[in-house]
Amino acid sequence: MSRLRESPSADELLAWYDRHARALPWRVGPAERAEGRRPDPYRVWLSEVMLQQTTVAAVRGYFHRFTERWPTVEALAAAEDGAVMGEWAGLGYYARARNLLKCARVVASDHGGRFPDSADALRALPGIGPYTAAAIAAIAFDRSETVVDGNVERVMARLHDIRTPLPAAKPELTEAAARLTPDARPGCYAQAVMDLGATICTPRNPACGICPWRAPCAARAEGTAAGLPRKTPKKPKPVRHGIAYLARRVDGAWLLERRPDSGLLGGMLGWPGTDWAEGAPDPAPPIRAEWRDAGAEARHTFTHFHLRLAIRTALVPMDRAPERGTFLDPEVFRPSELPTVMRKAFDIARKL
Repeated sequence: MSRLRESPSADELLAWYDRHARALPWRVGPAERAEGRRPDPYRVWLSEVMLQQTTVAAVRGYFHRFTERWPTVEALAAAEDGAVMGEWAGLGYYARARNLLKCARVVASDHGGRFPDSADALRALPGIGPYTAAAIAAIAFDRSETVVDGNVERVMARLHDIRTPLPAAKPELTEAAARLTPDARPGCYAQAVMDLGATICTPRNPACGICPWRAPCAARAEGTAAGLPRKTPKKPKPVRHGIAYLARRVDGAWLLERRPDSGLLGGMLGWPGTDWAEGAPDPAPPIRAEWRDAGAEARHTFTHFHLRLAIRTALVPMDRAPERGTFLDPEVFRPSELPTVMRKAFDIARKL
């Protein structure tokens, strides 16, 4: 094995990053950093939370809207829960949005609106785990922390020809990443590895010929790059079924209920309905009415299961009281603030 393949260099990657860094709305690029501009920890934190299990392309619009509406962590901390959840709708994983608000309020009330500058202190905040803490500490505060996301795992697996399948390979990949993390410019380095994985060392058809680490890459030399990282096959997702009841009062008001804070779509407004189970759901209408089958399902995929939601609709008189939920007047009801699966149900019902 050649000396270069034995010794990949952080300097080589940083030199590539200085020329090819992606322009991202939450990022302070290498040229700006060289001029003394520092990243805003609030924007770094917000982007990292949004990017969890979501693509850069999907996040850009959300990030712009959030930072225009709430430009500081204090502004976000003072926001109404419903407004934030509404802006988050479509990004999924709503527990992240709830923790986003909790974290903003802790930073505003307990830290004077300033994020802590160490990974350990950041991990003490709501919703910030090991990866997010390391990313904020490195990118916003230039702490020499090992930042490992899916892109970094892929780069390390190929660079060192690590064939252990994920998720078992995570400790080995993290150790490999830690050995390369430099003391100088760790924030730029963390972003450089992520950029390399996103633009060059891609899941399919990696562009090995223009990679700054092509010489030391063991998988390129062995011809195994395209098949790495290996992954343990996932079990098929089960299918769950439920019923959503969409009742409209004669004055145009819609019957909605707020879901419990814990669990899927926690704290969000939605249509009253049944539990979601793998068997046939037991009917559970929230108000006495002549319910009609909409003849269509709202289908949605969550992390661990597929959901098929049957739609029932009804028109009810003004004097009919619901057993569950509250009627929202049409000028107050905003379908855009519903979670995605509930908007799908609404789209079906309003076409009838």
